[in-house]
Amino acid sequence: MENNQEADSFVDVSFLKKLIVAIGEVSEITGVPTRKIRYWEEKGIITSDHDGEGTTRRFDYINIKKIILINELLKEGFTLDAAARKVKNQIQQLNAEFQKLENHS
Repeated sequence: MENNQEADSFVDVSFLKKLIVAIGEVSEITGVPTRKIRYWEEKGIITSDHDGEGTTRRFDYINIKKIILINELLKEGFTLDAAARKVKNQIQQLNAEFQKLENHS
């Protein structure tokens, strides 16, 4: 039980749900250049929240996590498309499992 409480103190879920970060900060956090982040968005791999052409792109926690995971897979030798598919499938599986858990509550 103590380990679960300790782990919970490292994650502020309410903060993560509100987290919106500008593209420059995302680049600093992830180590992925802004140009590459824009390209991944153009391909539909990630999505940003921005008001239109010329405005700053902002990314939520889920998209930041996707960027980190995809970048790790690229370093392991995956192609961009294969890495994006793998991350998308993992997220879909997690969502399905969480949905099952929620339905059993």
